[in-house]
Amino acid sequence: MPEDDSDFPDSDYAPPGPIPSPEAYDAWFRAKIEKALADPRPSIPHEVVMARVQAILDQREKPQD
Repeated sequence: MPEDDSDFPDSDYAPPGPIPSPEAYDAWFRAKIEKALADPRPSIPHEVVMARVQAILDQREKPQD
């Protein structure tokens, strides 16, 4: 997840609403994959993504003041 996610709509993170059939889910899933593959932005290395996710998880584990 990028530090500045202003370029990412909520739909990039949110699961779909109710999907009526396996075929509809397959179509939705394939469309998401095609969109991701066509994205011209540079890819983010796995290690960088995992470090960012871990930082988010660590922040959430801290006691709330």
